[in-house]
Amino acid sequence: MLRLLRRSRNSMSDEESDALDASQLLGSSDTAADESPSAATIDSRRESRRSHFVFLGIILAAAVLVLVVGLSVGLSSVGGGRSSDPMTRAEELLAEYPVIDGHNDLAYELRANFKNQLGDIDLLKNTSGQYGVAWQTDIPRLRAGHVGGQFWSAYMGCGEPHREDATRTFLDQMDVIKRFVQNYTSTFLWATTSKDMELAVPANKIASLIGVEGGHAISSSLGTLRQLYELGARYMTLTHTCNTPWAHSSTDTTSNGLTDFGRRVVLEMNRLGMLVDISHVNNYTMSDVLATSKAPVIFSHSSAYALCNNSRNVPDNILMKMPANGGVVMVNFYPGFINCSSTASLEQVADHIDHIRSVAGVDHIGIGADYDGIDRVPYGLEDVSKYPALFAELLRRGYSDSDVAKVARLNIIRVFQEAEEVSIKLQAEVAPDNTLISPQPNQTCRPDF
Repeated sequence: MLRLLRRSRNSMSDEESDALDASQLLGSSDTAADESPSAATIDSRRESRRSHFVFLGIILAAAVLVLVVGLSVGLSSVGGGRSSDPMTRAEELLAEYPVIDGHNDLAYELRANFKNQLGDIDLLKNTSGQYGVAWQTDIPRLRAGHVGGQFWSAYMGCGEPHREDATRTFLDQMDVIKRFVQNYTSTFLWATTSKDMELAVPANKIASLIGVEGGHAISSSLGTLRQLYELGARYMTLTHTCNTPWAHSSTDTTSNGLTDFGRRVVLEMNRLGMLVDISHVNNYTMSDVLATSKAPVIFSHSSAYALCNNSRNVPDNILMKMPANGGVVMVNFYPGFINCSSTASLEQVADHIDHIRSVAGVDHIGIGADYDGIDRVPYGLEDVSKYPALFAELLRRGYSDSDVAKVARLNIIRVFQEAEEVSIKLQAEVAPDNTLISPQPNQTCRPDF
């Protein structure tokens, strides 16, 4: 419009333009028409008009500049100005969105090999090949892998001798996790909330949370469940490789899922804000949990059944329910769950992520490698330093920066936040459940991870 105005005015002579200005300023009444402005007045008006258009030009140029800068910033926020090389780009992304892994069994290795004597091992050194153990986790390699959060597993096998002392052993394992977090405060940040997970990033620390692996930890006691939460447990896997008296394991081929008490366990976990972990349970228990839980659930370390038909993996009919629940499947790296064999590759792990994305969507994927809980690893994912290589592969497959950030950490943080919101609501409405049942023996277990 400004150009049209200028063009129409430029087509006039100076005298016509001045006359137009005069008539516009003085009006068209008979009295005004008889008055003629002086030459000085016309020159003054001409100069005023030029100043006006100069000012408008400056405003227009400034607006264009703001638009260009805004577009540039917007594009930068999407692309981040990052490298086009997938590995370099993955490193850059994970520096900003460090990985939160759903399951690591370092605490079990400390118990099995050192009887929880932390003075016998230095996690500040690369432990690969040291201590006569094929360690997959230590601080240098966690740093190299851009790990920003870890659920450390407190675990006791339900088939171990003296399992009647299971609760005590779980407490011992929670204790050793807390102690190594305290021993390395320059690296680890004790975390019990989603906010803690976020605060770890600017502090350049690894948010450290506890996941209790196996519902036998609570000895069928809701009071014990509450005490484990008070001590820091932020998820519980409902079973391990044995049934509990109230939930059925992935090793159980019957059509049994949760009992009535099992539903009470799930709802009490919702009330507490403890994530319900349904890795290790059978399909019927999975379905019952999804029908019962008022908060998003997690699979802390499971992969896709469609690509490897191991009962520890998640079938498509369950994956299709994840968007409605809001939960996340944290992909396990164990070759037996990835390739149904003793070997697997990084690319095959990425295939499982692809499959879960195609069925459930990218908002429902995380990473639960199971390092130091597995005796074999995929080629290219040998230890906790290798996460960037996996995310580089996802970038090669067309995953966006936003997708990578979600899979690396944002999805599990969202799930935790939503569970906390549900907890706040339920605690305002529902009293603690004090239902008691008599403990019953577990079924015979078989080895699993």
